[in-house]
Parts: sequence; C-alpha cells; structure tokens
Amino acid sequence: MELLFTMLIPLILAGTALYAMARRVDVYDALLCGAKDGLSVLLRIVPALVALLPAVYMLRASGALELAAEALGPVLSALGIPAETVGLMLVRPVSGSTALGVGAELISSYGPDSLVGRTAAVMLGSTETTFYTIAVYFGAAGIVKTRYAVPAALCADLAGFLAAAWAVRLLFPA
Repeated sequence: MELLFTMLIPLILAGTALYAMARRVDVYDALLCGAKDGLSVLLRIVPALVALLPAVYMLRASGALELAAEALGPVLSALGIPAETVGLMLVRPVSGSTALGVGAELISSYGPDSLVGRTAAVMLGSTETTFYTIAVYFGAAGIVKTRYAVPAALCADLAGFLAAAWAVRLLFPA
C-alpha cells in the first residue's frame, strides 16, 4: 500500500501522457503553450502584487492595525470572538504571510490548546487573503472594476471568522 502512495503522482503523470499520446496530442507542444500562458498571467499579476505588499507593511509599521484592534475589541468580544484575535482578523484579508505570523505569535503567546490559539488556527484555515485573491484573479482576467466583489468577499471573511470562533467554542468547551 505504501508503494502505491509513493508512486501515485508518477502514475498519474504517466497515465495523462499516455492518454494524450493515444489521442494524438503533441504533449510537449501543449506543455510549452501552457507555460507561455502561465507567464502571460504572471506578467498581468505582478503589478498588483508589487502594490499590495508595501501597503501591508505600511499599515503594520504605522501602528494602524493596533489602533483598529483596540477599537474593535469590545464588539468582537460581545460576538464571542476573542479580542486577542482582532489583529489577525484585520490582517488576514490583506496578507496571508503576515496573518500566519500574527497567528503564530498568538499561538506561542497563549498556547496551542488555549481558546485564543485554537480560534486563531481555525480562523487561518477558514478564511482567505481576500485582496490578494481579488488582485490575482481579477488581474489575470483583466477586470478593472470589482464592483461588489470586495464587499461580498469581506462579508464572507467575517462569516468565516464568526464561524471559526463559534466552532471552537462548540467543539472545545471551557
């Protein structure tokens, strides 16, 4: 059984190549066309990424995230979300790597089995880096006006944060 799992990916690749050859598809040419398309998508995405990363660092360095965390703490506590996770909730839609750093800091400070640590971990797994995703996909598709995509995605993030906090409280009662 272990041999099957070890060989699974090579078998899938070989099976795909054999199927393509049976259908008389030039596999190498298809690979080159896919690589060319991938590079053109990359060229459309990079400007959005170059703009996004410095914006995240400026927000973090200015202290704006800490001020927002202090302002939103009482409201979120009333909703059942630990106030300590406010920074994670503010950063997660903007930057996945920064959110991972904030989550790791919360887990190391409060412990992995604490309410805050568990909530942070579930929040990281149940939400998305909204602005990055919108920049990448809308940029790749050439869409300039996002219309209602950003508010809808942020509402989905809020729902994910609420569901994460409630699920942790339900599955791990104090």
